[in-house]
Amino acid sequence: MTNRGIEIRRATPADARAAFDVCMLAMADEFKRANLDWRVEPEQFWAGLAPLYEYLAEHCAEWWVAESVSDAKLIGYARSLERGDLFELTEFFIVPGQQSAGLGRELIERAFPRERGRIRLILATLDGRALARYYHADTVARFPMAMMAGVPRPIQSIELEVSVATLADVAKLDAIEREVVGHSRAHEYAWLFEEREAFLYRRDGTVVGFGFLGSFGQGPVAALEPALQRSILLHLEGRAFERGIKQISFVVPTINEVAVTHLLARGFRIEPPLNLFMSNEPFGSFDRFVSYGPPIIL
Repeated sequence: MTNRGIEIRRATPADARAAFDVCMLAMADEFKRANLDWRVEPEQFWAGLAPLYEYLAEHCAEWWVAESVSDAKLIGYARSLERGDLFELTEFFIVPGQQSAGLGRELIERAFPRERGRIRLILATLDGRALARYYHADTVARFPMAMMAGVPRPIQSIELEVSVATLADVAKLDAIEREVVGHSRAHEYAWLFEEREAFLYRRDGTVVGFGFLGSFGQGPVAALEPALQRSILLHLEGRAFERGIKQISFVVPTINEVAVTHLLARGFRIEPPLNLFMSNEPFGSFDRFVSYGPPIIL
């Protein structure tokens, strides 16, 4: 217990919805301070994010919450995910009115300890107070991440061969992601297959990329060569159109010139705010990678 009548404890799966509510309050406040419109309908957003929150509740490396002793109400939380030697801070949120009071430092120290992870990663919001914590947590901003949203349109054809991926293809996806990002998603693949359509892309019979498409969020996408992303993104857009999905969005590293310019040419727009890719050291080839969306995990 802290001296402010706040208890910090390990979270349990039962805290998932309360943590989401903290996230919504913190994000709405951040948008307000940045003079941006906050248009999220919490119940609808929860319906889309609940599977990810439930997955992270079961498979997170660390998850700590801060709650008021007087009413047991959550006022903040921080959570991390570990994939081999990649240690990622997935979320860090504190409700308005409790920020900048030392609580953030205590949560970060528990959920993202400096001694964990050879590679340390955060997909950070642009909140200046949080950014200061992330630099103290031994990460440095490398490049912005852009949410690129658009209305899917039909396509005629692409240059690559497309096949639906199954769990039997996990080794193929794993090999591509290890080459592109340098790390494996391990047991995340099984969860991704449950939540999103998965596709493999071949050139002359050789697997050269993969992509995931969901009704709520798209990605990840990875290709062995940057130029291959045009065909992959076209196919995912066309598939979204076939499914009647009204809008799709891709979380694109802004150093990914091929994906950014392709999506802009297709009428996609960059939606504020940008996130920052922060790590303790450079890794991966992010000129040929599109992240998981919404931008909570890599």
